[in-house]
Amino acid sequence: MAITYDYTIANLEYTNDDAKGVVVAHYRVDAKDAEESVGAYGTMNFVPKPDDADFTPFEQLTEQTVVGWVKDTLDTEEIEQSLADKLNEKLNPTVVAGLPWNTDFE
Repeated sequence: MAITYDYTIANLEYTNDDAKGVVVAHYRVDAKDAEESVGAYGTMNFVPKPDDADFTPFEQLTEQTVVGWVKDTLDTEEIEQSLADKLNEKLNPTVVAGLPWNTDFE
């Protein structure tokens, strides 16, 4: 099973001043294979430092930049393993539901 992982930014919260520094990034991680997908949603807090040389103005941010910040802080290996486990459970359930008297029961 070849799983691909897609990190995206759902929204940003930022300071209401000239710097517009990002304080919260809302992100999603989706795991997909040929048949199914599962996902996770989270938030990451940041402390903006407009005086730092590497500060990026809000208007110049790209999704790729913010995804990079999130991935640098997350334990991506743990998250991806958890999503792979969820996906495997979805594809090969260990617990199922049904009624023995239902003719569709197998």
